[in-house]
Amino acid sequence: MPEPPLVTVLRRRYRALPQPLLDVALTGAITLAQLWPLLSSTSYFGVPWSWWGYAVAVGSSLPVLWRRRFPVTVLVTSLIVSGLYDLADSVADQPIWYGSLVALYTVATSSPRWVRVTALCLMAGGMFALVGSSETALRSTVLYVAAYAIGRAAATSRAHAAALEERAARLEREREMEAERAAERERARIARDMHDILAHAVSLMVVQAEAGPVAVRTDPDRAEAAFDAIAGAGRDAMVQLRRMLGALKEEQAPLAPQPTLDELPGLADQVAGTGLKVAFETTGEPRPLRSDSAVAAYRITQEALTNIVKHAGATRADIRLTWEDDTLMIDISDDGRGSGRALPSGGNGLIGVRERAASCGGSATAGPRTDGLGFRVTARLPA
Repeated sequence: MPEPPLVTVLRRRYRALPQPLLDVALTGAITLAQLWPLLSSTSYFGVPWSWWGYAVAVGSSLPVLWRRRFPVTVLVTSLIVSGLYDLADSVADQPIWYGSLVALYTVATSSPRWVRVTALCLMAGGMFALVGSSETALRSTVLYVAAYAIGRAAATSRAHAAALEERAARLEREREMEAERAAERERARIARDMHDILAHAVSLMVVQAEAGPVAVRTDPDRAEAAFDAIAGAGRDAMVQLRRMLGALKEEQAPLAPQPTLDELPGLADQVAGTGLKVAFETTGEPRPLRSDSAVAAYRITQEALTNIVKHAGATRADIRLTWEDDTLMIDISDDGRGSGRALPSGGNGLIGVRERAASCGGSATAGPRTDGLGFRVTARLPA
């Protein structure tokens, strides 16, 4: 059951107060309570109260000021001083136990178990051994046990609250770390996507642009097709960049999904526009892929074709999709022997292929074909 709002506010304000100020206020209250029987009446049947009563009332409560630093010492001092109250005859008839009750509470909250249990047992035994009245001894013992129990309850509550705060802080740190890791993964994904999109589009545009001047003089229709291919590659790159970067704008409505397997034939046709013969083949029974696997399949194929256009000097590329029981095998190979004028590359394409496959639980390999007649990229993705 939640506590009332007023109690919550008072508790927060109480905890915000400095501890020395609280101890001073508590010591003053205890001193006033123990002096009150002496101050409310100045004598007993005409006999003034002895100064001894005032001294003991103050002396048994004053050590409470140091209860946090020396809890056991304060408890022993308060008990000894309060036990001296009855040495004088002309004192008010009252128990001097408030200081020792607070001291025992402090011992119960902050001292080791053997110390606090020993203190409680000695105090209970001392009450029955030293106090003349059994009723007074029993009443004192009940009060001391209650102070001990309240102290232990407070210590348990504080420990529980501290554990909850530590757990909350740990969870908050874990959430922050997970958010940072998610941000890093997102940055890496965006970097891979931009690399694939731009590298593919720029490679096609460069190849077509280099062929365009030659075709203008010998084959105008081919030159026109080359310029159309350049424009098409640029438009496709812009569409994909808008699609990718638009997802970063929270206020914008969702855009078209990332490219998937259904767009691979169009990708093959686009690359074929550079003059490279591209064959596309699918075997096995197609089935739906997870979204991350589908995007990875498209991007891996795109990167492999980009590398063929940029570096292979090939005349033919083969794309083969093989559906197995629980995996999709992607095989992209060419018949090139390397180009003597390879376009500049940052060297991250094949690394990106492996990272994309690994990010969705798959794997990828790349290297020369076994027959020595070109290069081959193979990826295995979970279906």
